[in-house]
Amino acid sequence: MPASVTDEPLALTALLSGPDQPGLVARSAGWIFERKGNILHADQHRDDTENVFFQRLEWTPAPGMDPAVLGAAFRSFAADQLGMHGRVALSTDQTRVALFVSKADHCFHDLVLRFLAGEMRGKIVCVISNHEALAAATKHYGIPFHYIPVTDATKPAAEARQLEVLRQNCAGLIVMARYMQILSANFLTRCGVPVINIHHSFLPAFAGGRPYHQAHARGVKLIGATAHYATANLDEGPIIAQDVTRISHRHNVEDIIRRGRDLEKAVCAQAVRWHLDNRILVYRNKTVIFD
Repeated sequence: MPASVTDEPLALTALLSGPDQPGLVARSAGWIFERKGNILHADQHRDDTENVFFQRLEWTPAPGMDPAVLGAAFRSFAADQLGMHGRVALSTDQTRVALFVSKADHCFHDLVLRFLAGEMRGKIVCVISNHEALAAATKHYGIPFHYIPVTDATKPAAEARQLEVLRQNCAGLIVMARYMQILSANFLTRCGVPVINIHHSFLPAFAGGRPYHQAHARGVKLIGATAHYATANLDEGPIIAQDVTRISHRHNVEDIIRRGRDLEKAVCAQAVRWHLDNRILVYRNKTVIFD
């Protein structure tokens, strides 16, 4: 499966967070200027309540500079001189993505086609499922498919097998594209990579199972979809993206599900894109999105 294609020049992207103090913007920009880099984008945010400063910097290095060495040097500068936690990514980095799916195929097809079209920075390296429903479609796309059934009795062994597949494929991101199983706290700790989940409601409303049925029973006038990072607390991880659409008393459960699926596809894709483009900073149980 081809990797994402971009015509942009090689660039570095830094994401910084830490206690606010005077001069942070000037000092970080000055560091890049002193090394003859050219800043393409710069954005920042200050949380007044927490007194925390967040910054995203994207720049091209001077000719002849080793981007990897430059990135490591900037991280050291941010930590030692600014007191900021930081990470730096190269625009040439290709995150290896694992999709977890069950039977629903709308988010699965949407994401795969976006990767095939070169819309995403990265590569889908495997699909893991507790059902065989999407095996043929996955193989048609040329992606390895791993059927790992899960029951209450076999869950520990199944998750151990999933972790083995993730390691074999060097996955750097997991996307739960309507994977209808709860990942255990042990799995989330051991996998060692971010996990994005798409939930078919506007969280925190209607968490858990059958949210569209819950919404219909409650008679709500808006339904939504939420993409968030998965944590040990079900449907309570940091929210990345959300959207809503209006419904009325005329819509039955099937209508709501159909309208909701359109939201799920768009919200899931947006969250994955922001993550792969290094636009998300997580703190406490919230996110800062540099869009």
